[in-house]
Amino acid sequence: MVDSTELNRLFWHSRRGMLELDVLLVPFVKEVYATLDAEDRARYRKLLECEDQDMFGWFMQRGEPEDADLKRMVRMILDRVQPK
Repeated sequence: MVDSTELNRLFWHSRRGMLELDVLLVPFVKEVYATLDAEDRARYRKLLECEDQDMFGWFMQRGEPEDADLKRMVRMILDRVQPK
């Protein structure tokens, strides 16, 4: 169970000031975060600790994180927005 305080905090941390990141992260935290298991929620919080430029490269698929947890979260977010 995710409380509203945690969701509000994550919502603001997901707003990065870079449109390309905001359009991926904000809807993800609003629509999906609460449905994740504890491990994936921890992975998302870990992702938010990364530098914007690193995340931008990962989400634009110009590279991928070396960390398996981050790689899983990037893939999960991209899978939501990319047509199959």
